Amino acid sequence: MTPSPVPHPVDVHVGGRLRLARTLKGCSQETLGQSIGVSAQQVQKYESGANRISASALFRLCGFLSRPIGWMFEGLEPTGPAQGGPIDVVAALMSSREGAQLAMAMARLSPVMRRKVLAVVKAFLSGGPPGDGD
Repeated sequence: MTPSPVPHPVDVHVGGRLRLARTLKGCSQETLGQSIGVSAQQVQKYESGANRISASALFRLCGFLSRPIGWMFEGLEPTGPAQGGPIDVVAALMSSREGAQLAMAMARLSPVMRRKVLAVVKAFLSGGPPGDGD
């Protein structure tokens, strides 16, 4: 048996943006799949980059998710995904399920609570107790 090919970085990027848009809309893979006539498993493969999204499916997905098609490609350089900078780290986080959920939860907190959560996260990163000076 031959190993499966590695997904193309553009397919992975677009899949991550699809996951982000779906999460921000608050719908499941099943609901998204039903909206364009594919299974939840197919949506999962799109989101991981394992399966490429056809132009017609991308068009329907963007319509359902209320996103312009170009939005799915934001962050890509003409030669492929940009890599290395702080924007890329944020884009990678936001393309993950946890990152999108974290951003949505943080948006519902007051500014004071967001600063407290940030202090706890910084404490985790530094290994010490959270301080009130950051």
